[in-house]
Amino acid sequence: MSKFDLKRADYRPETLAIRAGQERSQFGEHAEALYLTSSFVFKSAGQAAKRFSGEEEGNVYARFSNPTVTMFEERLAALEGAEDCVATASGMSAIMAVVLAHLKNGDHIVASNGLFGATVQLFSNILARTGITTSFVPQTDPAAWAAAIRPETKLFFLETPSNPLTEIADISALTAIAHAKGILVAVDNCFCTPILQRPLELGADLVVHSATKFLDGQGRVLGGAVCGPKKLTEEVFKYLRTAGPTLSAFNAWVLLKGLETLKLRVEAQSANAAQLAAWLEAHPKVARVFYPGLPSHPQYELAQRQQKSGGAIVAFEVKGDREQAWQVVDNCQLLSITANLGDTKTTITHPASTTHGRITPEARAAAGISEGLLRIAVGLEAVVDLQADLERGLALI
Repeated sequence: MSKFDLKRADYRPETLAIRAGQERSQFGEHAEALYLTSSFVFKSAGQAAKRFSGEEEGNVYARFSNPTVTMFEERLAALEGAEDCVATASGMSAIMAVVLAHLKNGDHIVASNGLFGATVQLFSNILARTGITTSFVPQTDPAAWAAAIRPETKLFFLETPSNPLTEIADISALTAIAHAKGILVAVDNCFCTPILQRPLELGADLVVHSATKFLDGQGRVLGGAVCGPKKLTEEVFKYLRTAGPTLSAFNAWVLLKGLETLKLRVEAQSANAAQLAAWLEAHPKVARVFYPGLPSHPQYELAQRQQKSGGAIVAFEVKGDREQAWQVVDNCQLLSITANLGDTKTTITHPASTTHGRITPEARAAAGISEGLLRIAVGLEAVVDLQADLERGLALI
């Protein structure tokens, strides 16, 4: 076990991001070790039996136990203020693990209609085949969440801020509604990370991450995680042990290094995003900007209470439709045209034809995703250079 005391409240996030979860081998390495092995050798048949049964702690098989992965899990748990964490191969596998660990055929989910497109597909199509159904409701309307509850409802699932419109869900209010009916609440904390928001402190039961995004921060590897109390994460671990959506040791090692600079990156990227959002809002070719740090955002006051800043994601509608939006994208020379986010490099995408292109036009309309909408994940470049890059396309509208 790590000698670092995860429960010490006097450690700040920047310290936890560097020191939490670190475990040194007999060689005393300073950096975290990368354990590239598929299995582990036991001292005897008896020890092997104890390890497999769980009677003795220790590594068994890399599908569900690896020291490098464990270090990442402990570090992220410390940052989220969670008792435990289970790492997975991707953010989507983390969501799947939560659902299949805690729900069964006939159960029901209430989810935001503004979820990431792949999450909507997962709930609407793949999980529906297992007999787990989902009702999608407006992210910002607690009354709609309450009205959607059925006797078989077992989970509220939300991401806040939402992708891509940055709608803010009132985590405390939704948790109170859910817990009154014995319903679990899982929050996708990908956009904010624990640097800007800690959903467990607001009452959520589980926190889900696509570690691919800000936790890595360099666009290098895939990863996911589920954080929460041990009594809930142990069910996720049982699913992972058998089904195997495993985070690789190498990816865990990369993510560990990403966490070390998480606070610095997220705070700097959020500051850049706030400047860019204000510039876009004043631009004559922009119809509307969606950014929680702007007073014009519908949930601005809630964001001020719930988050430490507006975050690094900015969405905006151009004055026009798909043709004009694509014109802005195609004239970017600096911004990367990709759907990934959380990178040190600023990215731009057209959600209606990329991240949300597989959902129905009706679902896109319900989520407020227009053909003129663009999403920018702001990186660490100079803001004036980002503005100049966007101006090339905006000037043509």
